[in-house]
Amino acid sequence: MNILRYMLIFVPIAFLAEWFFPNPLLVFALSCIALIPLAGLLGEATEELAIHVGPKVGGLLNATLGNAAELIITIVALREGKIELVKASITGSILGNLLLILGLSLLLGGLRHGIQTFDRNLTGVAATMMMLSVVGMMIPTLFELLREVQSGKVDVFNTEVRDPALDALSLGVAGILIVVYVLSLIFSFQKPERGIGAPTGIGDPSAEIEHHQAKWSVPLSLGILTIATIAIVFLSEFLVGAVEPVVEQLGVSELFLGVILIPLVGNVAEHIVGVQVAMKNKMDLSLSISLGSSMQIALFVAPALVFISLLFGNEMTLYFSLFEVAALTLAVLCAAQVSVDGESNWLEGVQLLAVYLITGLGFFFVVTPGAHGG
Repeated sequence: MNILRYMLIFVPIAFLAEWFFPNPLLVFALSCIALIPLAGLLGEATEELAIHVGPKVGGLLNATLGNAAELIITIVALREGKIELVKASITGSILGNLLLILGLSLLLGGLRHGIQTFDRNLTGVAATMMMLSVVGMMIPTLFELLREVQSGKVDVFNTEVRDPALDALSLGVAGILIVVYVLSLIFSFQKPERGIGAPTGIGDPSAEIEHHQAKWSVPLSLGILTIATIAIVFLSEFLVGAVEPVVEQLGVSELFLGVILIPLVGNVAEHIVGVQVAMKNKMDLSLSISLGSSMQIALFVAPALVFISLLFGNEMTLYFSLFEVAALTLAVLCAAQVSVDGESNWLEGVQLLAVYLITGLGFFFVVTPGAHGG
């Protein structure tokens, strides 16, 4: 993770670019690069605090702040009215964790260790929870599409609609998903061998060797947490403000940027850890990171954003494009299929990566100007 420390130099460079060289493409690129080490620093500070407060409270900290960087970015985007970008980021985060990171973990771990084993109970609970989250997105999507079919005005790519019934349905579904997520945490703390607790593996026996002693004091951890959060807020504003000019210059849409790029920016540090522990043959911890992070995004972050959007007067719903819902459903099914037997190999990693690339190509061509048949 030393390289992330060196990347912190891009933080002041991004600020200088925003203030003195306001080229949208340059500001966007530098903001993305600068957010990567800050997200890693935020996660590290959270993990250090978790060690000080003990495994149970620490697990709760990681379960609520594990994706804090991405949550900050999406809240800033919500405030600016970039609802499509927020939804795309949610979709991309789940796809990235289930296909890209899990795929890389299985590939590199398998190349180094051959056949690797892990607890099937872990993946079974995760697969069920992820299917629940897909249902939570699918029902509002199908509901609104059917209403549009009845009215004769169907646009499967425009999900920013004003429908009081859809707003109420989304709030209800979001509330249910958050309750289920909280109950899953309680279950994980009571039965750690039967569920996924904190996405970073706090409380997992295989992680104790690496997490047995805090490197930072509580004041230092809180200070870094605060400074990193403030910096992420400013850089998120720079990034979101540059999205529209970048979209015009590159000829892609906000949906593609949200699905592919922004989730990587907010989660690179966590992704690196997931792949590293897989290469150390700790597959339970690796799966805990990738699957736990997916669950957190789908069952906590996305529903929380529905409620947070009420503060900005432009309500976000759980109405996703049909293409996004289909991609998420297939990703969950693929991830469950390769992990159902409690064994993994490098070929299964290749298969997940192939699905991610195919999905990414689909999003690229769907959102390229003119791809809608116009």
